[in-house]
Amino acid sequence: MENTFPKCLSCDEGVLIPLSDYGREGASIMYKAWVCTNPECGFHMRIDNGEVSRGKEIKLSQK
Repeated sequence: MENTFPKCLSCDEGVLIPLSDYGREGASIMYKAWVCTNPECGFHMRIDNGEVSRGKEIKLSQK
């Protein structure tokens, strides 16, 4: 089965790809964030503690 990802509606050039992470207890969190593959776009969405945030500016984490 081939994976197809949604087109980025922000730039209409890239596609949104899912990223996963690990929770505080070490459990895997599938699809915690989605990011655009177009580096000039920078659109992203993520879930933190049940809240969805989105934006166009990608920042480096202090962690």
